[in-house]
Amino acid sequence: MRCFYREKRYYSGNYLEIDIYPVFGRAGQRRKRYKETSECQKELNRKNAEKKLIRLMNTNFTTEDYKIELTYRKNTLPEDDDAALKELRNFIRRLKRLRKKKGLPELKYIAATEKGTRKGRYHHHIVISGDLGIKEIRNLWARGIVHFSPLEFDKDGIEALARYHMKEPIGSKFFQASRNLRQPEVETRDEAFSQKTVNAMAKMCNDPALWEGIYDGYTFVSAEPFYNDYNRHQYLTVKMFIPPNKKKRSVNVGKTVCKC
Repeated sequence: MRCFYREKRYYSGNYLEIDIYPVFGRAGQRRKRYKETSECQKELNRKNAEKKLIRLMNTNFTTEDYKIELTYRKNTLPEDDDAALKELRNFIRRLKRLRKKKGLPELKYIAATEKGTRKGRYHHHIVISGDLGIKEIRNLWARGIVHFSPLEFDKDGIEALARYHMKEPIGSKFFQASRNLRQPEVETRDEAFSQKTVNAMAKMCNDPALWEGIYDGYTFVSAEPFYNDYNRHQYLTVKMFIPPNKKKRSVNVGKTVCKC
């Protein structure tokens, strides 16, 4: 069966993630979905949710926004998962009402609820849009302590925070998010690279000059090659970012020249 390579780019604010992978079929067609075992599918779903969360956070939040953790005193602990999730929903509603009252933009948030494995205590991790003060936020939560800090970004954005959100979330979803979040921009190119070029790129994938020559204006962060023994093809995931005070330039969308 004919095989070609597809390049898929995810633009998340100042961050760019590139997946380069083989597609078996004709260019322009979507890949067929294969049924996986339940455990394999569960892990795949978790990884995909984690990637989605990282991209959403990098797309929608800045250093002007906050991360908060809501904890409970012993006498205010929820009875079960449903009660904990209800407490979170009520807190989000109070936040929305206060912002509306103060004439602030609509709340953006991403939240996950966790139950501690050792003591079984519930707590909520939330990333929220800024503008409100810590005292105002604390006044909306009367169940326990509010841990509060501004968001900090590095070359990976807030990937570490996103992974922390995904530790052991409860509920039917890995995380909850407001509907007004912007989705990352996605661009797809078929036949962007030949198999020979991809194999050569995999061997030198940790060379910043390779990727910064292709994706002009971005600075190299990391690259992960993966060789599939089953289909005998190479896969690449590359992460790039725009450093502070550096202007964004256009990514090379024409024929890519790789001196491999």
